[in-house]
Amino acid sequence: MKIAAGAAKGLEYLHDKMKPPVIYRDLKCSNILLGEGYYPKLSDFGLAKAGPSGDQTHVSTRVMGTYGYCAPEYAVTGQLTFKSDIYKQYLVAWARPLFKDRKKFYKMADPELEGQYPVRGIYQALAIAAMCLQEQPNMRPLIADVVTALNYLASQI
Repeated sequence: MKIAAGAAKGLEYLHDKMKPPVIYRDLKCSNILLGEGYYPKLSDFGLAKAGPSGDQTHVSTRVMGTYGYCAPEYAVTGQLTFKSDIYKQYLVAWARPLFKDRKKFYKMADPELEGQYPVRGIYQALAIAAMCLQEQPNMRPLIADVVTALNYLASQI
C-alpha cells in the first residue's frame, strides 16, 4: 500500500504541483523504481506531456504509451487529460470479472502476501481501484483524492 500511495503521490506532484502541469502517460509497474525502504519513484518520463492549463480540458496528441495501459478515451480520440493517467486497461480487463463476486476479491491480492492482510483493507483498496477504473473519465477521482485514500490505507496496521 505504501508503494501504491507513493506512486500516486508522484502523479499528484506532476498533475497539481508542476508548472506547467504534466501528464505522465506511461504509469506501469516497470516505471516505478523502489529506493531504500521500498520508497517508490516514478521513472522514464519519455512520454510525459505538458497538460492542459487555464480553461482547457485536454491536450490533443498522437496516442503513445504502452499498449494496455492507456485510457480508452485517449486511445480513441487522442485527447489526453489528467484522468488518462488514472485508468489502466489491462487492470480493468483482468479485474472486471473478479469485481462481480466478493468471494473472488482475495484473488486480486498479491499472492506473495499468502493471505496475511486485513480483509477490510483489501475491500477498501478495491473500492479505490474500482473508482479509478471507471470508463468515463469524469467519474474517476482526482489523483489528490486517490493519494488521500491510499495514504490512509498505508497508515493502517
